[in-house]
Amino acid sequence: MSDVYTNGNWQPNPGSEQAFVEAWKEFATWASDMPGAGRLTLVRDLTHPERFVSFGRWADIEAVHAWKGSPEFRERMAHVLQHVAEFKPSELEVIATAEQGAATVTETTPV
Repeated sequence: MSDVYTNGNWQPNPGSEQAFVEAWKEFATWASDMPGAGRLTLVRDLTHPERFVSFGRWADIEAVHAWKGSPEFRERMAHVLQHVAEFKPSELEVIATAEQGAATVTETTPV
């Protein structure tokens, strides 16, 4: 099975961007210590600075489900969402990659 990524598209409440970033960093610091978690990253859209995207690498979908099912997940996520007008999460599977002029296709398991 290939790596799995969690992804979030975020739009903080106007004027709450810095509070959102601080809350996300706290949430991500906790999440990054969960079994199967890899690097968690938050980026800002340079064309639309009111939009943010987060993504995190996970060992497998079971690790994601364990994290999201943990007792603290809802409470910690609520601290981030209090600063957010819109949030769209997704779970993603790697299908193909390219590096140094070569592409690789990953075998996937049908959902």
